[in-house]
Amino acid sequence: MKKVLIVTYYWPPSGGSGVQRWLKFVKYFREFGWEPIVYTAENGEYPMIDASLGKDIPLGVTVLKQPIWEPYHLYKRFVGQKQEERMIMASLSENKSPSLLSQIATFVRGNFFIPDARRFWIRPSAKYLTKYIQENQIDALVTTGPPHTMHIIGQKVQAATGIKWLADFRDPWTAIDFYKDLMLTPIADAIHHRMEKNVLQKADSVVVVSELRKPQFEELYMRDYEVITNGYDESDMQSEIEPDAAYFSIAHIGLMNKDRNHPVFWEALSEMVKENPTFAAKLKIHFVGKYDNSLHPIIAQYSMLEYVAFTDYLPHKEVMPFQKKAQVLYIPASNVFSAKLQLPAKLFEYLAAKRPILCIAPEVSDVALIINDTKAGYVSDFYDKAKFKQNVETLFQAYQNGTLQVEPQGVAQYARRNLTEKMAKVLNKMIGEK
Repeated sequence: MKKVLIVTYYWPPSGGSGVQRWLKFVKYFREFGWEPIVYTAENGEYPMIDASLGKDIPLGVTVLKQPIWEPYHLYKRFVGQKQEERMIMASLSENKSPSLLSQIATFVRGNFFIPDARRFWIRPSAKYLTKYIQENQIDALVTTGPPHTMHIIGQKVQAATGIKWLADFRDPWTAIDFYKDLMLTPIADAIHHRMEKNVLQKADSVVVVSELRKPQFEELYMRDYEVITNGYDESDMQSEIEPDAAYFSIAHIGLMNKDRNHPVFWEALSEMVKENPTFAAKLKIHFVGKYDNSLHPIIAQYSMLEYVAFTDYLPHKEVMPFQKKAQVLYIPASNVFSAKLQLPAKLFEYLAAKRPILCIAPEVSDVALIINDTKAGYVSDFYDKAKFKQNVETLFQAYQNGTLQVEPQGVAQYARRNLTEKMAKVLNKMIGEK
């Protein structure tokens, strides 16, 4: 069996969506002729912990761990955060407006820790992996980012060993939504772009997660890019759970940052509550996961607090029932320059949950394309209140009639096992094997 060495920062007990992509590839790789070997951090600073994901690591898989030094303990001390507190995700503000100290820390992070705060892991990891590859028969190397330090490690290992290398971009590098918030100097910005281009140029294969991402990467460096989306794992689905008929519930699962908190959502629903007492009596909005501090003020502004419930971050296995119990699953794209390119990982589990999807996003976008192609729900633009209200009214009428059901079409292509087969074919092609 061929062997692939996978370099990933996020690995159980890390939680969140970032860990699941390669955890699921590892879970199914053996079925397609590849034995996975995972290289990860022994002591990573993860924003979320979910030990339950460890159940998906196949028996006997080699997981290599090396210690990593990250400057987060210095950051916490500088901004007055307790050492035991988890780091807040880059796109999220949980407590208040950024303080001067936080802004200084962001400037230091963006301009001195390039490509990211894990950069101190590059040299020891490249040395360790070069030796490991020289002493073991490894057929291919994979790096997955962010953090993009993983790609720099891959670049150095490739240069030292000549191994075939696949760079997987779960998210973009310089085109990521919060890149503009890093307060980069022109010099730092140029370094980021140069490092990014070097990775795109030197990797033997590059994988991105959506069709509309390809042109974005082609503008950075013209080459062939493979598209392999995120997906859902059939073994995670709990089909015996039925939606709660007591309420017309709209559930959002996962991270809710400021750019996803759309005023049109609250304005439209507040109007519908005032216009329709039956709707008001049945409406329930549920947020499951981490959310930005901007959420509460806008809920209060539109007098919607009584309709909203919050549940903090949960292990993945505990999240699945919330998806099945909801009448409607909500996806808000981030209202940023790259909105049409976003393809939230939660979309695929929403499809598998077979609950109608209510989405706010550009009507010409990756997420809208999949929702429309699978006939899984309704999409309206960021400022189209009339269409959003129409979509909600359609869903509510179906709920009242007992017909709020969907059977998305063509969803099997997003099953993790099928996506792993696709990734295995990319690896086979990369090493010259049919």
